[in-house]
Amino acid sequence: MNLVEIIICVAVGVVCIALGIVLGILIRRSIAEKKLGIAEERAKKIEADAKVAAEAEANKMMLAAQKEINQLRSENEKEIKERRSEISRSERRLTQKEESLDKKTEQLEKKNEQLDKRIKDNEIVREQLNASLELQTKALERISGLTAEEAKTELIEKLESVAKFEFAQRMDELEEQFKDEADTKARNYISLAIQRYAADNVSEATITSVSLPGEEMKGRIIGREGRNILMLEKLTGVDLIIDDTPEAITLSGFDPVRREIARLALEKLIADGRIHPTRIEEMVEKAKREVEAGVKQAGERATFEVGVHGLNPELVKLLGRLRYRTSYGQNVLKHSVEVAFLAGIMAEELGVDAATARRAGLLHDIGKAFPHDVEGTHVQIGVNAAKKYKESREVIHAIEAHHNDVEPKTIIAVLVQAADAISAARPGARREDLENYTKRLEKLEEIAKEFDGVEKAYAIQAGRELRVMVKPEEVDDVAMKVIARDMAQKIKEDVKYPGQIKVHIIRESRAVDYAK
Repeated sequence: MNLVEIIICVAVGVVCIALGIVLGILIRRSIAEKKLGIAEERAKKIEADAKVAAEAEANKMMLAAQKEINQLRSENEKEIKERRSEISRSERRLTQKEESLDKKTEQLEKKNEQLDKRIKDNEIVREQLNASLELQTKALERISGLTAEEAKTELIEKLESVAKFEFAQRMDELEEQFKDEADTKARNYISLAIQRYAADNVSEATITSVSLPGEEMKGRIIGREGRNILMLEKLTGVDLIIDDTPEAITLSGFDPVRREIARLALEKLIADGRIHPTRIEEMVEKAKREVEAGVKQAGERATFEVGVHGLNPELVKLLGRLRYRTSYGQNVLKHSVEVAFLAGIMAEELGVDAATARRAGLLHDIGKAFPHDVEGTHVQIGVNAAKKYKESREVIHAIEAHHNDVEPKTIIAVLVQAADAISAARPGARREDLENYTKRLEKLEEIAKEFDGVEKAYAIQAGRELRVMVKPEEVDDVAMKVIARDMAQKIKEDVKYPGQIKVHIIRESRAVDYAK
């Protein structure tokens, strides 16, 4: 095929394609026009149907609204009728009440008239009675020789004296009854507490001397020109007394903790053998650490032993310091533990908070843990410490009242007082030399003999009881109670003693006659 034929074929193909495209466009246009006509007809039909449906729905809603309006109108008319009938009934009731009130008003007016008449009659009778009473009073005054006021005063005085006598008798009976019951219960509680808490009867004293392996050790402790002993005294704050006592050195100081540090340091130096200022300083520091650790452990052991938890760490340390304090030879920390146990046991028996009682008993002597240069009594110092470390009001009050610095106002304060007295007064708890013991007994008997009417006085039961015989012709039963109270108060003011002293007044009357 030559080039011309190819060109002709291509031209024919192009022409055919163009014709096909034109025919396709024409056909599509005709089809689209037909579809558009159909869609317009459908739209017109839908519009007509919608108008018909809307008209029908509007008619339906109009009918429903008209029906509802008619129903509401009928209900309103019915309610109006009911209210009108109710108003008419209320009007009838009000009319009836008004008529009833008018009748009652008439009756009251009649009664008032009758009462006025009776009052006038009573006034006449009263005037007659007053006149008669006045005549009788004048007759009685003439017969008795007393005026009405004098007779009234005399009668009142007699009644008062009789009432006072009967009241005093009744008070004595009740007082005796309550005392018997209270004494019985107190003995039971105290005996039970002592039985349940069985402590060793040990009297302790602060260690004040250190044993030496030989006499030559005294010279080494003194050192050249006394430098070793001066260094020890300076670092510990304790005086070392080296005298003729064989193989012993005495430690003297007010602070028991410093005394314990000095004792430990001195024992370590003696065991080590190297005694010079540098070594002394090392041993004193080591002894201080050991004592501080021991103080903390002793405080923690005491709190764990009595079951008291949540104490401030500083209070625990102060408790541990009581390990090195003694009172009349009794270790104060052991005494505090005893008081805590005893107060807790008695609180359980009485149904009181035992945990608070143990806490107050453990802390009651906490003021003794402070150095002697802190001003104030151990009670005041203890109260300040308890307030500082946020203890409860009951615990603070028990500390403040355990020596009657203030009047005890709670059961726990009274229990701590009792437990403190029991722990201090039990046999073997405290050490007292014979001379002081004898002087105290003599002082008690001297105080008793100062009172008028006392015949004999005996201090018995190791000074726990003062038994006094009075002269029956000079002292009656009422005066006995006054003497007992005054004597107890004077003992409290003039004598220092642990625990309590019972004042027992005895009056004996004898009648003697002879048959001849």
